[in-house]
Order: sequence, then structure tokens, then C-alpha cells
Amino acid sequence: MITTAKKLFIVFALIFVSGCEESPNLGPAPGPNPTQNADWLIPESLVFDGGPGKDGIPSIDDPQFSPVPDITFLADDDLVVLVEVNGDVRGYPHPVLDWHEIVNDSPGLLPLSVSYCPLTGTALGWERKIDGEETTFGVSGLLYNTNLMPYDRKTNSTWSQIRQDCVNGELISTKANQYPVTEIEWGLLKATMPDIMILNTDTGFSRNYGRYPYGDYKTNHDRLLFPVTEEDNSLPQKERVLGVIDGQSVKVYQYALFPGNGGMVEDTFKGKSVIIAGHESQNYIVIFEKPEGISLSFLENEFPNILVDDSGNKYNIFGASETTQQLKYSDSFIGFYFSFPAFFEEVDIYE
Repeated sequence: MITTAKKLFIVFALIFVSGCEESPNLGPAPGPNPTQNADWLIPESLVFDGGPGKDGIPSIDDPQFSPVPDITFLADDDLVVLVEVNGDVRGYPHPVLDWHEIVNDSPGLLPLSVSYCPLTGTALGWERKIDGEETTFGVSGLLYNTNLMPYDRKTNSTWSQIRQDCVNGELISTKANQYPVTEIEWGLLKATMPDIMILNTDTGFSRNYGRYPYGDYKTNHDRLLFPVTEEDNSLPQKERVLGVIDGQSVKVYQYALFPGNGGMVEDTFKGKSVIIAGHESQNYIVIFEKPEGISLSFLENEFPNILVDDSGNKYNIFGASETTQQLKYSDSFIGFYFSFPAFFEEVDIYE
């Protein structure tokens, strides 16, 4: 069991309560942590109780959406997590995810859980069908390497977001089925993608969605709220980077690779040829496996189209083209740099 000495309750309790004191509608009362069996895939001594308790940070299980023109609570530099499923594009703003961390949704009729950990800056999409049965995910209240640990409501098993697997409980060792997500700024989104639907603040909970709940955390590179197993100062700790994953190895790419009007690089990682496209000032970066027999180049000033092949076919930020094949995402996610050496044995930085 997680010992009382490890709870560090005050830090997270103060953060959580300060954002909730505006209304008595706080959601479910914090409950006990998910089932903690004797067997863990990670060192139990490094699993910390963040304070609010199970469901103390409530997931959004009945998400409500509004068209882009009706959204007024976002600033231009706020980040939005984007998901595209069967032509259904939805946006999940960081200012909402900061307070809820998990949204259980069904874009394009795909049961999907979009999770975001404010402490590691990582957004991932998981299909909500496990062994053929649909479930939802909630916030366990536990952290490993200062990263979100969801639990599934069907078995009460505990998962690791960045590891993308179940680390304790009935489903131990089960891998999550990742679905690609990307992130862009609200200013770019509203100017170029006005027809998509955005998660709004009608969450059923009273939160100050205009206020970031963690103070200077995103910009203070010396401030981590919980210990991590490995620290590496090769880059600033809170620099947002894209990491492409292969087992226990990861290669990270910086936004600074794409100054000016943006650009594209080709690279090889663990025997796979990949294409990374990004735009530092517009604050986006994506990675795809390089298709055989096709030459791609960066497409300026036509966002959300960002790539064009030698036949003139254009590809958007999701890798989709109206005229030819879909580009395949590489297993990857964006996060604060410190989260990668904390979770992966081998970390390479593209230069």
C-alpha cells in the first residue's frame, strides 16, 4: 500500500481546493486509490499519492462541444489537443484538461479516452475497448515519475500514462491501444479550422478554466512536485519536445528545428524512416513514417495542409490527403523534456 509518509498531501490539496472553492459542486468525493495488488510492473516505492484521491480530480464522462466561433474562454496561445477519427475532428483545450486530465469520448464513434497530465505536459489518446469490452478511465490520484496514473472503471486496475500499460491490478501487463493526437495553439486553430467542434466548459463542475492551477510550474525548470527516477539536463526540463518511441528507446525533436516559416526533416530511428514537420512560431510538430516511393516536402502557409508530395498531393496535420493514401503516425507524443529520461532507458536528441 502507498504509505502515509509518501502522500505529500498539502501540495496537491492546496492546488485542487483553491480552484474548487467557488462552488459546492465539486464532483465525487475523493475515494480510496484503485486496487493495489502485491504485484507491480514498476517500483511501488516510486508510486506517490498526489493528494486529491481517486476521482478527486474528476474525469469528464459526458463531454459537451461547441463550434469554434462560440468558444470565448481561450487565449490565442492556449494549446488544444486535436483528434481526428473518420473525418470527425474534435479539440480538447489544455485549460479544461488542466482541471480534469481525462475525457472519455467517442469521436467518429470510436470509444476513446483523451488524457493529459499537466505535470509532464503529455497528451495521449487510448481506445476504451480492452479485450473487446468498453470501459472508461478515471484519475486514480496516484503518480509515477510525476506522471498521471489512470485507472479503468471496469476492473479498477491502475495504469501508467507514459508507459501506456496497466501496472497493477487484474489487467497487469495489458498494453493500451494508442490513438494519435496532436496539439496546436487556439489562435491558429480558430483561424484555419473553423468548422471543428471544441470541448466547452459545460463540464458539470465549477472550475476557473481561465486560470492555470499550477502557478509557475510550466516555466520553472527547477520545479518538480514529485521525484523522478532519472534526471537529465541536456535540455531545459520543461521544454516541450516531440518524442518518437521504440520500446525503451526514444528520440526527441525540438520545435526550434523549425524556425521562420516552418519546415521538415527526414530521419531514421531504430531502422524506420520518419518525417518530422513543424513550425516553431505556430507551435506545432508532428511525425509520420516515411511512405515508400513518395517524396515529401514542407508546404508553407496552407495550414492545416503541411506537406505535399512530388505529384502535388497535399497532406494535412493528421497526415490525411483528399487524393491519396493516409500517412502513418509513428508511436510518439509531446511532453516536457524531463519526462522522457524518466521513463526511457535510451534518450537521443536530434541535432
